[in-house]
Amino acid sequence: MLKGYMIVCDGSNGAGKTTIIKAIEAHLVSRGREIVVTREPGGTPVGEKIREILLNPDTPEMCNTTELMLFAAARAQHLREKITPAILSGKIVISDRFDAATISFQHYARGLPLDLINQLNAIALDGFKPDINIILDLDPAIGIERIHARGEGLDRMEQEQLEFLQKARNGYLEQAKKEPKRFVVIDASQPLVDVISDVIKVVEDLVYSPE
Repeated sequence: MLKGYMIVCDGSNGAGKTTIIKAIEAHLVSRGREIVVTREPGGTPVGEKIREILLNPDTPEMCNTTELMLFAAARAQHLREKITPAILSGKIVISDRFDAATISFQHYARGLPLDLINQLNAIALDGFKPDINIILDLDPAIGIERIHARGEGLDRMEQEQLEFLQKARNGYLEQAKKEPKRFVVIDASQPLVDVISDVIKVVEDLVYSPE
């Protein structure tokens, strides 16, 4: 049986995660792999209901601790119901965001204690780690402009001030510095064809390079 993997596509809002995930999926399918595309928060019926609560712009009163615990709850369900079974069956899981997002947004941007976040992630993940975190790095101001240009509304997180989004961006970059084997930072301000090319090389190195 083929080895299963988990690839996370993460980073700045508006950086093109959806487009890049589709490109990764198409490439791997062309190589004969079975793919599961998912997202956080969400990915399961329970997780999608939690997502509706977390990202609804009509709930500005949500406190930071509630937000953190809801993300962890959705992740616990996601891993056990969807991610682990897929990997064990030899599939490649591609997720739009995962645990690094919680560290970036809830620690670096919200200011919640890193120890608390690590404890909740440890409970949710029970020792599991993705194989690679691809961080699409982009100036938050450009990202929000892109979202507006697509005619999309902003969710509760995207409606935060640019300072908040910049802190989250810095959080991703700090994590990448600390764990260079698990994180790869891609410049998402490049032309799309170049971003896709850089990402596909990362995926190829992960899945097809000899150990």
